[in-house]
Parts: sequence; structure tokens; C-alpha cells
Amino acid sequence: MKFIHNIFDRMEPSFAKGGKYEKYYAVFEMFDTFFRQPSSQTYSASHVRDGIDLKRMMITVWLCTFPVMFWGMYNVGFQALSAIQHFGIDPTGWRTVITDMVGYDPNSILACIVYGAMQFLPIYIVTFAVGILWEIIFAVVRGHEVNEGFFVTSVLFALSLPPDIPLWQVALGISFGVVVAKEVFGGTGKNFLNPALAGRAFLYFAYPAYMSGDAVWTAVKGLNNVDGYSGATPLGQAASGVPSNAFVDAYGNTISWGQAFLGNMQGSIGEVSTLAILIGGAVLMYTKIASWRVIAGAVIGLVVTAFIFNMIGSETNPMMSLAPHWHLVIGGFMFGAVFMATDPVSAAHTNTGRWCYGLLIGFMTVAIRVANPAFPEGIMLAILFANLFAPLFDYFVKQANIKRQTARRLAHVSQK
Repeated sequence: MKFIHNIFDRMEPSFAKGGKYEKYYAVFEMFDTFFRQPSSQTYSASHVRDGIDLKRMMITVWLCTFPVMFWGMYNVGFQALSAIQHFGIDPTGWRTVITDMVGYDPNSILACIVYGAMQFLPIYIVTFAVGILWEIIFAVVRGHEVNEGFFVTSVLFALSLPPDIPLWQVALGISFGVVVAKEVFGGTGKNFLNPALAGRAFLYFAYPAYMSGDAVWTAVKGLNNVDGYSGATPLGQAASGVPSNAFVDAYGNTISWGQAFLGNMQGSIGEVSTLAILIGGAVLMYTKIASWRVIAGAVIGLVVTAFIFNMIGSETNPMMSLAPHWHLVIGGFMFGAVFMATDPVSAAHTNTGRWCYGLLIGFMTVAIRVANPAFPEGIMLAILFANLFAPLFDYFVKQANIKRQTARRLAHVSQK
């Protein structure tokens, strides 16, 4: 460790003010604070001591995605290897250099994880490399530090994608999310939209054939051209009129609610397992990094709205009959509610505002799923829509508090 300290101590004068590489201080500071504690300290008398800073917060969120990440890799591998075995496909491509070493048996946990990792890791690496490049460029131009917030944005964006997405689309999507949704508004803390969701939304509208939730996603090259392989995700099946007790996978096997809750089905990498999402979410709520009010509000809003639509019913719109407990486990609702909606920058900041913000997300998710048959998924647009109203919720809550406090003071004065 002392060796690393010495390296950074020798390099620092060249990047400090007046040094040869002064304008690249943001890059130096990024690596310096990654390997060492920040050198800046608070000396004034009035300050708050806390055990958590932005870096620790972001690392905690990143660690909380691990259950989702590892289950996602396993599930991607299991779904793909099952298709390879079922149809007798011979895997091709550069990824087989690694996957050939462990084989293609879907009953092997190791084989499933390795195959899934070879699909997810390139997506994550491209996301991180391209995104951090944009972060560095803007940090150098503006002369500020590279913020740790992208550490979380990168993994959430990667987990929100289908496993077979082309890597050039990954680079394009994260570029839009970082540049257009965050940096043009001033960077971290000044963006009013969630960058990961904005990048995902851009890809959906720019390349709907790759990102639509009504198609089965399995990471096997050429699989879609194989006769006998077809179908849709449970959310897509519900939109097309299939009752929940008849949801099936690409081979015609019934998908139960329990399977959907555990995540044994096709879908985006990080959205399939509600159980894995709740494990990470429990830690985030326990550490108070994520607001339980936002998550609870979103769940209540979804359940109540779905129940109302169930009561109304419709002979022409099958989504109005989808039960609330199915809305919770199919599609990306829980992933969005736990990891995306609780973004500390773009979410509401007052407690009452968080309830309203969460309720709006739950309501809009079901409303979009029911009202727009061309777009069976709703959580992504619901959160982006709620992001726009979050400042308004906080404004009205603060104004109401000011009025109550003013009324109390006037009442107290009149009593005297």
C-alpha cells in the first residue's frame, strides 16, 4: 500500500494547479481517490460527521446489484444453453473461446454462469468504458472531479438491457444517457432525469425491434431463424390476450407465478428475478440509501390501479384483467422501483413527496401497460414521467409546511 501512496505522491505535483498536466487533474483525482482516501478534510467548527459519503453510497448500491447481476448471468446462460441443447445448435463466435472450456450443459451451474457472463460482461465493459470516457471529457473541459455516480449508472444501464443486444447499440445508448440526460444539464446532481433510464428509453424508441418487451430474448446467435422457436415474454403474452395461468416459455412449458418470482424466464438481464431484486433492495432500505417510501408507494400505486382495472374489466383489452400480483413479477417493475425510482438525484426529496412520487410511478406503470398495447412494458416511461413531477411534489410539500408553520406562529402571537 505504501508503494501505491508513493506513486501518487510523486505524480500529484504534475497534475496540481500550476503543474504540467493541470487540466487533466480530474483524471488523476479519479484514480487517486479510487486507490486512496480523499486528501481533502474539513477543519471548520461547523460540519457534520457521517460514516457514509458519495463514494461509499455508490459502492453499496453497486454491491446490492450483485444478487441481480449473478442471477441474471445464470439465467441468461440457462435459457441459452437450454435452447442450444433443445435445437442441437453449434455455438459460434468469439465468446466460444471461453465457453468451450466449460461446455454447454444447461444442468451445469458453472456452464450457465460462464455463458451468461460472456454475454453480460461485454455489455458492462462497453457501457463503463464509453460512459466513463464521456465523464472524463466533461470533467476535463469543466475542470471538476469525475463523479462516482456513474459507477451505479453503468451497472443499472447494463442490467436493464436484453442479453443479445449489439454492443454498438450499448455504446450509443449510454452516450445518450450520460451526455443528453445528465452532462448537458450540468452533471451529477443537476440532472432531472435518470441517466440509465434515459439511455434505455432512447434505445427503445430508436431500435424498437431489439428492445421491445414483446419478444423472447435468448443469447444464441441465429436462434430466431430456427423453426419451432418463437413466442413472447409473459408480459407480451398478457398484452396479446393469454391468461396468466397459460403463460408459457419458448418451448411451450407453463410459467408459474413462483417461477416468475424467482426469475426462471426470459427477459432483460436484471429484471427477471424479483427475489434477487428484493434482496438487494432490503439492504438499500436498511442502510437508508434507498427510500422505502418510494418503493412502497410504487407497489401500492401499482396494486391499487391494477385492482381497479380488474374491477372495471374489458372484453377487448386483456391487460385490464391481469392480476396485481402478476404485474409485480413480470416485466421490469420491481427492478425499476427498487434501483431506478430511488435515484437520490431525480427522485423526490421530501417524505410526503416520495409517497406521491412512488404512487405516480405505480399508477403510470399499469396505465401505460393497459392503455398502450404497442408498449407492454410501462415502468421505464413511468419513472421518467415521475422524474418530471418530483420537483413539483417537493415544492407543494414545502409550501404546505411553510403555511402550517406560519399559521402556528400567528396563533401563538395572538394568544399572547
